[in-house]
Amino acid sequence: MSQTAARLLATVGGLGDRFPAPGTTVGSLAAAALFAALVLLGRLPARPVAAAGLAALVPLAVWACGAEAARRGIPDPGPVVLDEVAGQWLALSLLATAGSRALRPHHLVVSFLLFRFFDILKPWPIRRLERLPGGWGIVADDLGAGLAAGLVQLVVLAW
Repeated sequence: MSQTAARLLATVGGLGDRFPAPGTTVGSLAAAALFAALVLLGRLPARPVAAAGLAALVPLAVWACGAEAARRGIPDPGPVVLDEVAGQWLALSLLATAGSRALRPHHLVVSFLLFRFFDILKPWPIRRLERLPGGWGIVADDLGAGLAAGLVQLVVLAW
């Protein structure tokens, strides 16, 4: 694929470049909105949507984020937000694939807030994942934040 495709994917169609909010927030919101549109509004089954999304997002994010970071000459450019989409999607996917509870809008809000919390704080070992080379380093910490957010939400919902 071309540099243009990498830029469009990594910035989620330019959203990371256009909005005044931090790109990380924009990417997370885009993921939650797309997940909501497909699962809550579109009434598609959550598990296949979650699995297909992750299967597509992770390799695309690693490639596109790495390529765009190299093009910009910055290890993890702010406008590159596909990594946040992948991390937020992972948090939502854990929630969607666990148990038989139907997803509700407030689940997406809590998932978004928890993901942002872990993505901003990057507690150990999440911060260490940034040290991985290229696109893996850009994406892995967000997947770690998504994993932490999803697991916390599952524990809370289990009560």
